[in-house]
Amino acid sequence: MSASVKQIMLNIGKEAKDAAQILANVSSEVKNQAIKLAASNIRENIDEIIQANQEDIIEGKQKGLTPAMLDRLELNADRINNMANGLDAIAELNDPVSRIIDRWERPNGLSISRVSVPLGVIGIIYESRPNVTADAGGLCLKSGNASILRGGSESFHSSSAIFDCLKLAIEVAGLPAGSIQMVPTKDRTAVGEMLTMTDFIDVIVPRGGRSLVERVQREAKIPIFAHLEGICHTYVNAESSPDMACDIVLNAKMRRTGICGATETLLIDRKAVGTHLRSILDALEQAGCEIRGDEDTQKFDKRVLSASEIDWDTEYLDPIISIRQVSNVDEAINHINRHGTEHTDAIVTNNIDLAEAFLKGVNSAIALHNASTQFADGGEFGMGAEIGISTGKMHARGPVGLEQLTTFKYIVRGDGQIRP
Repeated sequence: MSASVKQIMLNIGKEAKDAAQILANVSSEVKNQAIKLAASNIRENIDEIIQANQEDIIEGKQKGLTPAMLDRLELNADRINNMANGLDAIAELNDPVSRIIDRWERPNGLSISRVSVPLGVIGIIYESRPNVTADAGGLCLKSGNASILRGGSESFHSSSAIFDCLKLAIEVAGLPAGSIQMVPTKDRTAVGEMLTMTDFIDVIVPRGGRSLVERVQREAKIPIFAHLEGICHTYVNAESSPDMACDIVLNAKMRRTGICGATETLLIDRKAVGTHLRSILDALEQAGCEIRGDEDTQKFDKRVLSASEIDWDTEYLDPIISIRQVSNVDEAINHINRHGTEHTDAIVTNNIDLAEAFLKGVNSAIALHNASTQFADGGEFGMGAEIGISTGKMHARGPVGLEQLTTFKYIVRGDGQIRP
């Protein structure tokens, strides 16, 4: 690593650590003011952000980014307004800091409380989604955490333009400059430095493709919140409305194919094939989706291409879906728990008992009944936004929102007790 990059990261770490000490005790009013100012700044600078985004889009096409990556990268007025709306929603949420989670009295008179506190400094490493800049910055600030943002080279101009809006809001609100920082270089060695900054960063959140997440999981000396892949499933049971099943599958696959909550595999009850599958295939084909399937599904419809064993373990992030027929809910659960990534999986059925068996049986961080897997999003959960999806089972799981960006400490109050 060059000495200059190492020094840059050291300075950023020190500023973040100092800012975190202050942010932990900043009032809700001041934090909300800064977040609302950031939202206003983003709305006022839509043209500048779009112009910066166009630079990234042009460079991305020159680099040969896939359509899915370009879709994640692209910003328009609606997406930018949604970013600002997300910040406003964060400002309206209850402050997660200093909540009394539990309280009890001991026989010796000690009063013990479990109280929520910020994690400290959060490092976010992301690739082609510039909206993460606003979401992560706002969530970390509201939860009393300092943040270090390291956007990918693909979104450097877009993320920098959004960061400028956050930076100005921080200054106007009178908060430390280190409250939200962006790594000001495309040099990849900055990522390696972040992953070992144990003196300054308390948790790392990677947002990106498999190669990024694998690197973070392999090299990080710091705890991480992450998911490696989003191989999501929708299981259509025979006891379901054909129209509902078709609508859900089409949305789950095709609304946005490049997000981690997109369904990649459709599991369909053999008893539902005759009543449900034709309309689903028609809708998917009309929407431009490539359809792969097991042998039985190929026999049912000649439009279906052959699926290999690799397909069941593939996150396409493209308009491609694999279809497998299953005999019952248990077979669907077994397939998901074997081939899934414990991210998001859904069942479509009118049978409540089967739905409950599915919801309890899958090992997913998010399990849905009669709803699209594309709802795997902190904003859709009422969290305002999310800093990422975690499939780990320690601390945070599913959408990582405000509450998940806090930990707790015990406050013990006495009146002179000593331990015998």
